[in-house]
Amino acid sequence: MHLYDALAILTVLAALFGYFNHRFIRLPDTIGIMLMSLVASLAIIAIGYIQPRIFQDITRFVRSIDFYTILVRVMLSFLLFAGAIHLDANELRRLRVPILTFSTLSVLLSTAFIGIMLYLLCPLFNQPLPLVYCLLFGALISPTDPIAVLSILRKAGIPRSLEVKITGESLFNDGVAIVLFLCIYELAIAGSGDLRVMHVLGLFLRQAGGGVALGLALGYAGFFLLRSIDYYQVEVMITLAIVMGGSMLAGILDISSPLAMVIAGLITGNKSRRFGMSDLTRDYLDKFWGVVDNMLNAVLFLLLGFEMLVIPFRPSWLLLGCIAIAVVLIARWLSVWLPIQWLRLRTGFQKNTVGILTWGGLRGGLSVALALSLPDGLHGDMFLVITYIIVLFSIVVQGLTIGRFAASSRKQVKHAQ
Repeated sequence: MHLYDALAILTVLAALFGYFNHRFIRLPDTIGIMLMSLVASLAIIAIGYIQPRIFQDITRFVRSIDFYTILVRVMLSFLLFAGAIHLDANELRRLRVPILTFSTLSVLLSTAFIGIMLYLLCPLFNQPLPLVYCLLFGALISPTDPIAVLSILRKAGIPRSLEVKITGESLFNDGVAIVLFLCIYELAIAGSGDLRVMHVLGLFLRQAGGGVALGLALGYAGFFLLRSIDYYQVEVMITLAIVMGGSMLAGILDISSPLAMVIAGLITGNKSRRFGMSDLTRDYLDKFWGVVDNMLNAVLFLLLGFEMLVIPFRPSWLLLGCIAIAVVLIARWLSVWLPIQWLRLRTGFQKNTVGILTWGGLRGGLSVALALSLPDGLHGDMFLVITYIIVLFSIVVQGLTIGRFAASSRKQVKHAQ
């Protein structure tokens, strides 16, 4: 199937599911669309027992979609840029210590804990794995994606500072997790006889440092261009060129595109937006990137639901995935609780912070995409099943209950005061 046909089908389905959800179900957009795609997947599986040809045609279509390329090499740059332009740099600067801590140290702690626990659990299911493989899984499942719950948390009335921490962490930890994943991947494919530690360290520095440097260059180049004209049609196009051209350049230079897009988005959304745009341009910029963000998220969560059709489930993997849900939640709690004990010496935290950050730390499409990128030699199929189970639980169960959890926590704090 041609690329245009695939995009047309996905867009039509996302629009129909989005309409049905908004008109009748009224769940958060991304969660509602994903749930409907999951129901549609189960219906397709049931139909397959009666009409195998229909099931085969649909699964062939889903397999033809390169989820990893679509998300990591295309969608992620747009999503991170769209998120970053709406983040207040002054608030980010004020909360820079906890945000950077959660997006770096917390990712490392989570990766280590999940990797070690998986290393201990796998032999119980006759699936002994090298520790480096388990750490690889820890890196791909550690980044959080709160897109689906941020609107719910706002309605629950969480403090603005906590909202900024969650948003800032999710924007930066995607880039950090991808760089960490690539470094551990290098160690995994090298084997125990050729660890090439200096090569991996150089890779980390090139990816992270290069991504930040490119983001600064793109952001300030865009600022000078936007400041020199007042014509919203071209100005919005310039921001689009920053994302598309910047992500292509990051691929050519082999540096972190996610980190570049976050930095470029922060500069565009703050310096360029305040000092280089008219009110009319700001209005069009917000509306354009709001539509792009919503549309891409709708398609992403639609794809997540339909991935059920092509994932090779096995009973032992399903059980391991269910146990891994608890492991990931404990890892998230530890990776948040431990840094906060140190951060309390420098900044204040509400009493419900650890609980909200833990239960609101959803896993999303990035984890599935990274799992899909793993070859069979690194037990990619097993990691994909475990990842998918964790992501499903995270989005459906945590996503649908975080609002009540946050509201309940807020009431408990008020009563305590």
